[in-house]
Amino acid sequence: MEKKLLNLLLAVCIASFPFLFKGPKMRENLLIFFSKGVIATLVDAYVVGKQKLEYPVRPFPKIFKTNIIYDMLFFPILSVIWVKISYNDNFGKILLKSLIFSVPMSVGQWIMEKNTGLFKWKKWSPLHTFVSVNFTLFTIRGFIGLIKILDKLKGKQDITES
Repeated sequence: MEKKLLNLLLAVCIASFPFLFKGPKMRENLLIFFSKGVIATLVDAYVVGKQKLEYPVRPFPKIFKTNIIYDMLFFPILSVIWVKISYNDNFGKILLKSLIFSVPMSVGQWIMEKNTGLFKWKKWSPLHTFVSVNFTLFTIRGFIGLIKILDKLKGKQDITES
C-alpha cells in the first residue's frame, strides 16, 4: 500500500507542474520550488540523521535516507502554491494562510504515521511538523520578499541610468 501511495503522490506532483510553472512569475516559481527543495532536503537530512524520524518506505532506499518525493517535489510544490496565494498579503494574512497549510500537514502526517509505514516518528510529533513546515514556508516567503525588494531597487536603478 505504501508504494502505491508514493506512486500516487508522485503522479499528482508531476501532473501539477504544467499548472504551476507557467505565466509571468515562472522564474520566481522555479526559484521557490528549487529553494524549498534544498531547504526541505537539508532539514529532513538533519532530522533523519539525528534519528528523530525515519522513512522505512522510500524511493531509492540505498541512496537516500529521506523521502525525495516529499523533499524535492511535494513540499516545494506546496510552497509554490502558498507563495502564489499569499503573494500580495500583509503579515497577518500570510500567517493565517500558513495555518491552512501547516495544520492539515501536521494532522495528515500524524494520521499517516499511525496508519501506514511511510514514516516512523521516534522523537517527532505533529508539533515538530507544524514548526518545521512553518519555518520553511516563512524562510521561502522571506527569500521571495527579498527578491521583490531587489527587483524594485533594480528597476529604480535602471530608470535613473537611462
